Amino acid sequence: MSQQEEPDEDETASDPVEELREKRRQAELGGGEARIEAQHEKGKMTARERIDFLVDDGSFNEVDPFVEHRSTNFGMEEKRYAGDAVVTGYGEVDGRKVFLFAHDFTVLGGSVGEVVADKICKVMDKAIENGVPVIGLNDSGGARIQEGVDSLVGFAKIFERNTKASGLIPQISAIMGPCAGGATYSPALTDFTFMVQDTSHMFITGPDVIETVTGEQVSKEELGGASSHSTKSGVAHFSYPSEEEVLENIRRLLSYLPQNNMEDPPRVKPWDEPDREVPEVTDIVPSAPRKPYDMSKVVGRIVDEESFFEVHGNWARNVITGFARMDGQSVGVVANQPRVSAGTLDIDAAEKGARFVRFCDSFNIPILTFVDVPGFMPGTDQEHNGIIRRGAKLIYAYAEATVPLLSVVVRKAYGGAYIVMSSKFLGSDVNYAWPGSEMAVLGPRGAVNILYRKEIANADDPDAKRQELMDDFREEFAHPYGPAKRGYLDDVIEPKDTRKRLIDDLDLLQRKREDTPPKDHGNIPL
Repeated sequence: MSQQEEPDEDETASDPVEELREKRRQAELGGGEARIEAQHEKGKMTARERIDFLVDDGSFNEVDPFVEHRSTNFGMEEKRYAGDAVVTGYGEVDGRKVFLFAHDFTVLGGSVGEVVADKICKVMDKAIENGVPVIGLNDSGGARIQEGVDSLVGFAKIFERNTKASGLIPQISAIMGPCAGGATYSPALTDFTFMVQDTSHMFITGPDVIETVTGEQVSKEELGGASSHSTKSGVAHFSYPSEEEVLENIRRLLSYLPQNNMEDPPRVKPWDEPDREVPEVTDIVPSAPRKPYDMSKVVGRIVDEESFFEVHGNWARNVITGFARMDGQSVGVVANQPRVSAGTLDIDAAEKGARFVRFCDSFNIPILTFVDVPGFMPGTDQEHNGIIRRGAKLIYAYAEATVPLLSVVVRKAYGGAYIVMSSKFLGSDVNYAWPGSEMAVLGPRGAVNILYRKEIANADDPDAKRQELMDDFREEFAHPYGPAKRGYLDDVIEPKDTRKRLIDDLDLLQRKREDTPPKDHGNIPL
């Protein structure tokens, strides 16, 4: 064969670009077609499908797609997959960068081993370094038993990153399948947790272990389903019927949040008139101080139309928390809800409010507080379970906050609950009340029952005497003008002017700067 006829070595070698593309195709199959189909049969997306649905089209850049585990125990050398059991990378949501990780249940049940944890930690580190939110889509069987303590160490590394990131960047978790044992603590350390109804579960110990240890029989759904955690435990902030709705609402949540603690939240082009009057709120709120009504309707009329996004809406429903916009500006809302337990503050409501206030304060989001509270929930159950300590959390959160704080007493504010709900000397910047609102140590009935006990008991008609004394007390003490005279209120305003006044104040308070003494951190009564 002549020299010209000898085959060119480059021509016989495989095309490296095509080889790369084939490796990517294999990596994108995860655990294979059969397991992808099994995931779909359960009504669940795959990890990559979830990421594609969440981020802007074409914006996802994968990180570590070819990493494999190194375990050889229990035949694991035969179970290696490119990328292992998690997909990691970064993309954009509405044009804003986010880092993501999504457990791939088709690969070894999405279990967390050494390299899975390392991949997650890498994107979390990058998110912290670059000041970008991080989103975790959890669908995992938990610790990888075959890797022993290495798997547990991996969880510890993730928890350390969660804690390091707290207050620096927003952290969002979505539970899209099982999440058990130590794996539950990473979502619990993040700022917001979403769950999918019927297909997602969270618990420290599963039903089988509980039955073995305690004899109690309970289903997965009853123990740790979306309904349980969004209504009873408060672990889940949001619960939706489908994965698509969860992912769509993660996008909506992000629209209210800044990228990190050094930025202001995004302001959008206003679509609602800033000086719009809201006379209809007067019709929503009854003049009778004990008659229930829906405070969320009041909030909905005052904030920009259709902008209120409730957080923790199914748990501790006697207090409302959520995000909204005022003239396009992102704000946090905390409000008593008179239609549930008369709007009293109890253990769960105090913790719910405190957690939300601290998040807003961490990320430069002003807080609007709408007050209609008769006091703290009485009872031995509340006292023995720590209403004093837990109520103190809400005090601490408001008193520690340095973001603009604005409050409106809508109808009443009594006793210690008056103090707790963003009162002037907890550090609130602007305090208003509506005419006809009541502020006192006790409501008129409770006050006269204590102050005039003998006089009422000796009266010919005790009920009539009590009512007379209540009317006198209300005229003398239970109105906003006494606190206004002392400067505890900045003004008593007409309800219809509430929106305009708050927007004007928010515009001014954008320039607020508050220096605090240097310290590592305070000791909140956890």
